[in-house]
Amino acid sequence: MRATLPLLRASDFPALRRARLTTLQVNLGYRCNQSCVHCHVNAGPKRTEMMDAAMVKLIPDVLAARRLESLDLTGGAPELHSRFHWLVRTARELGVRVIDRCNLTILSEPGQEGLADFLATQQVEVVASLPCYQADNVDRQRGKGVFERSIAGLQRLNRLGYGQPGSGLILNLVFNPQGAELPPEQSSLQTAYQRELFSHYGIVFNQLFTITNMPIQRFGSTLISHGQFDAYMSLLKSSHREDNLAHVMCRSIVSVDWQGWLHDCDFNQMLGLPARIGETQRAHLRDLLAIDPEGAPIEVADHCYGCTAGHGSSCGGALK
Repeated sequence: MRATLPLLRASDFPALRRARLTTLQVNLGYRCNQSCVHCHVNAGPKRTEMMDAAMVKLIPDVLAARRLESLDLTGGAPELHSRFHWLVRTARELGVRVIDRCNLTILSEPGQEGLADFLATQQVEVVASLPCYQADNVDRQRGKGVFERSIAGLQRLNRLGYGQPGSGLILNLVFNPQGAELPPEQSSLQTAYQRELFSHYGIVFNQLFTITNMPIQRFGSTLISHGQFDAYMSLLKSSHREDNLAHVMCRSIVSVDWQGWLHDCDFNQMLGLPARIGETQRAHLRDLLAIDPEGAPIEVADHCYGCTAGHGSSCGGALK
């Protein structure tokens, strides 16, 4: 796989500083039951990196010390971590909102038969990847048979109350473009998703998040191989909107890798760019027990234009 950081490091992206920290986003490991073309984590079934038990036990302490509102669990497939259930229960007991970045097919994996019921019981907010409402597009990006299993997973979540009005069980979907292009306008695409998924499969959900593909890791390497990297970067830069800077996710989220090191966002984590907090040039999860990161400088490079291009992009979808 071709490295993209050398192509991104020299950057004129505007300087940013952190606002109040509200969300701890934790990557529990890179092991996943899928290998998706657009995956900026380069996750897959053969990855072995997983957060150890001692580091997982530190997470609730940080949530309490910083009085954080949300715990955003990602991977890989975060549900494959042996301490996933313990961490979710403990965070919920603290009154913290828990988000599970779910690929949907994990719900039908052997050994995960009770996962959907567990998520519902704990009132975990599910953010589920579904890059299209058509089978051939999804299977092309995520693997043969993934669409059918994803639909079955969504229907199972709906039966438990997810996405249903008044249930309090939040089900949001995620769209990524198929290639080197910006996502379409979020609200109009959400309307199309809701119409197609309900009319064909009876599926309901709360919101659709459109997320720009970042020119890093697997997707970035593919761009280089196809001779599209420079053109894609030109698209991101020419579509930059200054007013998106106030709303980028790195101002209120800190990303934790499987070893406990802190990064300003999930994308910086994959590029190996450490967060700088206080006097620490490479901050660790345990540093958050004593240090408030508000006001700290954010590490930026050219891939950051992916978050400010067009309608903007974040883990919560479009910024505008």
